[in-house]
Amino acid sequence: MNAQLRRRLEMAGRVREFLRAHKTDGVGEGLGLAKLEELIQRAEVLASQQRAGLVTALSTSTHRKTLRRALQSKLLLYLRAVGAVAAKENAELAVQFQVPPTNASQQALVTMARGMLEKATLHKDVLVKGGMAEQLLGDLAGTIGEFEQTIEATRASRREHIGATADLLAVAAEIAEQVKVLDGLVRYRFGDNAELMGAWRSARNVLGPFKTKNAPEAGGSQTPKAA
Repeated sequence: MNAQLRRRLEMAGRVREFLRAHKTDGVGEGLGLAKLEELIQRAEVLASQQRAGLVTALSTSTHRKTLRRALQSKLLLYLRAVGAVAAKENAELAVQFQVPPTNASQQALVTMARGMLEKATLHKDVLVKGGMAEQLLGDLAGTIGEFEQTIEATRASRREHIGATADLLAVAAEIAEQVKVLDGLVRYRFGDNAELMGAWRSARNVLGPFKTKNAPEAGGSQTPKAA
């Protein structure tokens, strides 16, 4: 969530608290506060979805890096080495097991790894005779499948994050419109009360609550001047 959007939602929370505090005065009654409450609740749900999408994307990306290292620096290297030995008996295998370059794209890595797995499955007996552990093919298939799952999980989480962000921006715009309506209501009700209007302006300030010039600093000993 960007800073501007976060500040707008924080402002909405302050406005809600102001209206709740003055509910007995009639300002918080009716559809005005109820509508704002509904919008804030929707925004909170969308913000959670947005965060969840981002966390999932980061998590799956980290796991995918681990799987990629396992493929390139362990499983496929092992298969290439066995292939080189087996090629002495079957020359066709000499060029069948080439490890993808370290900078290969995700899709290129999957494509090449699956190609090597298919060839190794086809020539399993020769490779086992050349020193390949039989469980290598199962481990390789499982790692490739898990790698592909992380790719799809990242795509899905990014879609969720982008969708939640778009919806959140739309709700934030509705909140801004609703606060304008409530601003008119508060001015109508408390326009002659300087103290409450000051509190209201502070609450609806998007940049955050502000201090008056005569307000003492937190922890200070300054005494407010008499009005």
